[in-house]
Amino acid sequence: MSSSDDFTALLGAWRAGDQTARDRLVGIVYPELRAIARRQLANERGDHTLQPTALVNEAYMRLSRLDRIDWQDRVHFVRMAARLMREILVDHARRHGAGKRDGGERVPITQVDVAASVGDIDMLALDGALDRLAAIDPARAQLVELRYFGGLTIEETAEALSISPATAKRHWQAARAWLFEALSEPS
Repeated sequence: MSSSDDFTALLGAWRAGDQTARDRLVGIVYPELRAIARRQLANERGDHTLQPTALVNEAYMRLSRLDRIDWQDRVHFVRMAARLMREILVDHARRHGAGKRDGGERVPITQVDVAASVGDIDMLALDGALDRLAAIDPARAQLVELRYFGGLTIEETAEALSISPATAKRHWQAARAWLFEALSEPS
């Protein structure tokens, strides 16, 4: 049995109520989640109060409460982790930027890889733009979420979405262009 099959079996055991399976899964993906969190926070402003360990721990806590989800495979698990990290970062931006007119938390646009010349973008603006993109093109919004918040490569994203890498690359380019326009619009 491959490691992917092992992972899927553990997901099934967790779904069936085996809490030790959940803990084993987290042990397997924790290094990957930590790497994603480090990438997410590496380009935040210097006085950012959320640390990678805190982001991973919060994501773990939220994942551990998802006892009734019908886990499919590793990709599904990573997609959910990416979604939760997005929610955590946006919640953090809201809490810490509530008194600031521009929303506070900043993410370099190079992290989204839209255009380096734009500078920093607001995490809340990115979240809002992704919500608008999801309303018109859910697949591309999910692709952005997997690439940006999940840290997946084009190939991993293609696998997660059951599309070819060439299609994933085209959709990524289109989504980045759409986000560039959406984030460049005056508030």
